[in-house]
Amino acid sequence: MDEVFKALADASRRRLLDSLNARDGQTLRELCAELAMARQSVSKHLAVLEAANLVTTVWRGREKLHYLNAEPINAISDRWINRYHRERVHALADLKRALEENPMDKPEFVYATYINTTPEKLWRALTDPAFTRRYWHVTFDTDWQTGSTMVWNMGDVAMADPEQVVLESEPYRRLSFTWHTVTPEFAKAVDLDDETAEKLRGERRSKVTFEIEPHGDMVKLTVVHDGFEPDSTMLEMVSQGWPELLSSLKTLLETGEPLPSQR
Repeated sequence: MDEVFKALADASRRRLLDSLNARDGQTLRELCAELAMARQSVSKHLAVLEAANLVTTVWRGREKLHYLNAEPINAISDRWINRYHRERVHALADLKRALEENPMDKPEFVYATYINTTPEKLWRALTDPAFTRRYWHVTFDTDWQTGSTMVWNMGDVAMADPEQVVLESEPYRRLSFTWHTVTPEFAKAVDLDDETAEKLRGERRSKVTFEIEPHGDMVKLTVVHDGFEPDSTMLEMVSQGWPELLSSLKTLLETGEPLPSQR
């Protein structure tokens, strides 16, 4: 956590985080223009923020986009919050809320975390029912081959649809698939009201991508959930769910037990 506090101590770096919080997914050029800072200065500050995992990057063609990442603040809140005085707790809570907001002009969710595991174990945790039911409370019926269909199982509810498919499957490196269908059975199981369920069924299908990268003795996991429409209700819901789910995945792989269920 030393890198996080060092990164947050600089006012210019906090301005960069504020800029990304207001409009996520900016290029280096856009950040320089918005903050009226020299390219070299912004690059150096971004390098510090990336080293602290407060900023993560995603390539879109030839463009390198920068995203604000909430994972380090979640870690402080979840694991060490009781070590701080009340005033500091309030400050961290405010920052945590800001980091988890998703601006409406960039309809996608990006989150990166470092896990003390191996690519092989992380891949198994993402695909093996014995793991997914422990932290995700779902299992998948699929052979994990590109183009194969997927059936999502949540307790007694099975969500099947021809458009629920595996998009990419590179074991231990990259996994991508389309999001599940909001069936009436699913809506009932999670207590969705009729209006919200109808909104979700009217939205186009999104997709999620897991990128796995070795990082010394750890593994960097980047989750990109995109394909949403502007003002997406599904984006709002998954943006609240992904941080908890990924924290539980990380805890399971590092300690053998997931986080206590909030359901």
